[in-house]
Amino acid sequence: MIRELKQPRAFYERLFRLTAPIALQNLITFSLGLIDTFMVSQLGNREMAAVTTANVPVFLLISIVFGVQSGVGILISQYWGKKDMENISRAMGVAAYLGVGIAAVLGAAFFLWPVEIMDLLSNKHELSVLGAPYLRLIGFSYVFNMLSSIYVSAQRSVENASFGMKLFGMSTVINTGMNYLLIFGKLGFPMLGVEGAAIATLLSRVAEFGVCLVCALRSRTMPLYLAAFFRPGWEMFRRFVKYSSPVLCNELLWGLGNSMLTVILGYTVNSVEYLAANAVMGNLNRLFLVVCFGLGAATAVIVGKAIGEGQSHDEVMKLSRTLLWVTILVGAVLAVIALALVPLLFQPVIFPLFKLYDQTARIATAMAVTGFASIPLHAYAISAVTGVLRAGGDVFCSAALDICPQWLAALPLTALFALVLNASCWWVAAAIQAESLIKVPLCALRIQKGRWIHDVTLPEGEEP
Repeated sequence: MIRELKQPRAFYERLFRLTAPIALQNLITFSLGLIDTFMVSQLGNREMAAVTTANVPVFLLISIVFGVQSGVGILISQYWGKKDMENISRAMGVAAYLGVGIAAVLGAAFFLWPVEIMDLLSNKHELSVLGAPYLRLIGFSYVFNMLSSIYVSAQRSVENASFGMKLFGMSTVINTGMNYLLIFGKLGFPMLGVEGAAIATLLSRVAEFGVCLVCALRSRTMPLYLAAFFRPGWEMFRRFVKYSSPVLCNELLWGLGNSMLTVILGYTVNSVEYLAANAVMGNLNRLFLVVCFGLGAATAVIVGKAIGEGQSHDEVMKLSRTLLWVTILVGAVLAVIALALVPLLFQPVIFPLFKLYDQTARIATAMAVTGFASIPLHAYAISAVTGVLRAGGDVFCSAALDICPQWLAALPLTALFALVLNASCWWVAAAIQAESLIKVPLCALRIQKGRWIHDVTLPEGEEP
């Protein structure tokens, strides 16, 4: 480990320049979810449970956005290594066509059948009725978010990681302000409750898109070739489908798995308590993982560019091992800090702030302890799957490693403890974390073999 970490100062400076803005961007994004949860929680546990249930299908849409974003990033980072700007525009064009099409179809389904969709996710029809106005509107916001995320991914892949941080910082300010006005009916605005939260999100997504459009048309660092963007060609479409569709399917199935987890919790005896605790702890867990997500994204950029530049197999392997060791160490530090805060901050302050008491607070505590203790495992898995393997074009194997532990271990164990055995919340919380415990050794084995390095920009049959 010590040998792998001995790198020149410039290496760590570059890693920090990439990681810090991405981590801050993720912090801003996840803070927005926490702010939304906090504001809605002031309406009551039923309202928060309703929004949590409505966000189950929305999370699938978010996963698709992330899948398209990650998939196009594989191509762009390697084209950036070759300084091929025209093909970067083509890759963005293909991603925009496919991503917007999927987001529009799902948004239409959420608008037309919100109650019917939510009834599939919970045994409490009143939550479906309460959350339907939110689901009707929130889906269409991701049409705009899809385009913004593609552009942010492109900027990140050409090592302009601060763009996304600034963009989503602006969006968070707009969303938070509009939440305050529309949820609670302040300054003459109508009190719209959960529907107001959806309208606020939609407005912030439109603002994001507007900024991205202006920047795309004016950027000199990454000029947008409009002809290439709107007519990317079948060769780029084929290349995108080959390397990005497994990533998209990966994120879709992983998002579906997370949605299934919420469905399982929604069918427990204490479903309202589990859903409320999961809504709060899901956001708090993600807040502590922002640095890990930042490191994973930075790893993808660095490894992808190294492959695109034509660095040797051994150089790419050494680079990847170093980045993964950094991730593990950072994850361990975060875990110690997070666990220390459970009795010092979360139980006495945060839980009451979100109106988590009695049984709900006990469930939240179990989720906090097991989730925080697993941060080093999550950190490694994030960088291994989304950083190293995907950047190396090993998209099919990375998808299998990401999906199988969740569907074959975590979900069955959670259902067993929560629904069949009606076990303690500690057993349920531990079962949720089984995914990373299995994923880490499998990812480590795949990376060690070294058969994951591919130049995805080369024509078919020309890969060395």
